[in-house]
Amino acid sequence: MSTQTDYYELLECERTADAGTIKSSYRKLAMKYHPDKNAGCKDSEAQFKAVSEAYECLKDPQKRAAYDR
Repeated sequence: MSTQTDYYELLECERTADAGTIKSSYRKLAMKYHPDKNAGCKDSEAQFKAVSEAYECLKDPQKRAAYDR
């Protein structure tokens, strides 16, 4: 049983999504949870960091392939 976070679920996109869809979803969520828009909200800050981590992994084709295994 894995406790790894599902990056696709975090970014609200399908596993078959292309790079453009992933980028678009990331930008939408980054704007929503950005610390400057939600000053003082620790939950939003944590969600922003999680979304950023997911995008960092999925934007790189090699990292994404390794993650998908």
